[in-house]
Amino acid sequence: MNSVFAASAAVLLLAASTTVDPGRWTTGAAMPTARSEVAVAAISARVFVVGGFARGGNQRLTEEYDASTGRWRERAELPRGLNHVGLASFDGKLYAFGGFGAENGAPSADAFVYDPGADRWRALAPVPTARGSISVAVLGDAIHLVGGHERRSVTTHDVYDPRTNAYARAAPLPVGRDHMGLAAYGGKLYAIGGRVDDYAHDTSFCDVYDPAADRWTACAPMPSRRSGMAVAVYHERILAIGGEEPSGVFTNNEAYDARANAWTVLAPLPEGRHGTGAATIGDRLYVPGGGPTPGGSQSTTLFVYSATTW
Repeated sequence: MNSVFAASAAVLLLAASTTVDPGRWTTGAAMPTARSEVAVAAISARVFVVGGFARGGNQRLTEEYDASTGRWRERAELPRGLNHVGLASFDGKLYAFGGFGAENGAPSADAFVYDPGADRWRALAPVPTARGSISVAVLGDAIHLVGGHERRSVTTHDVYDPRTNAYARAAPLPVGRDHMGLAAYGGKLYAIGGRVDDYAHDTSFCDVYDPAADRWTACAPMPSRRSGMAVAVYHERILAIGGEEPSGVFTNNEAYDARANAWTVLAPLPEGRHGTGAATIGDRLYVPGGGPTPGGSQSTTLFVYSATTW
């Protein structure tokens, strides 16, 4: 809903218009299977879309988009169908954590790694606290698993070491939430938006985690309260794209500058989306699938964002 916080958005855009190109959206080749609540990550020039919901129910699908050719292909399926999975790309492989085994189902402690060269998934040590809607990001040589939903939103912060296949516990989030954006930038983690227990309680929170101090502190809040957004680093900024609330789905595209601790409004999505992810390859950012209406709707659309002046 791009009308949300319109006044503050206009002020932010006006202030930044001389230095930041708001960018533009195009569409790429449609994803073969309409899905939402998917996990998204990139390896080299390829975008991977994992799990989620489709009309047939919970999905095991892994679909790969080659940004250099504009073509999709199916890859090895997840060992089990999961939605709301946390996904990260590390050292040329995909790492998947948690999720739900059915729509609004029990949270999972499953963890898997995908090797694209072998086209194979294999199981890892399970997540210490089973949860879905888990937010995942790579920081240094470790993968951080933050927040999520068990029976309610949790503050849990696990750190997975791919070298030892083991987890450690780190400082919890200040406020438990799920459907949150998480990005690593400048040696720190940024936890953005999300909901407390349900999407009637969306937030605009921004929290930054310093691994050296093992501490979270507050950063400038998002201009709009949202959950279920796609979040990725693009041109030295953290973009928060789309999302949902009970009354609708957002087109909002807002960029956080960690150096200035400030937000800028960018070109909105052509159509509202939630339940997807974002992956940056070169000077383009890819947002595949997702839901065009609140809840369990699905799409095959691949939105592609680009900007030139930052």
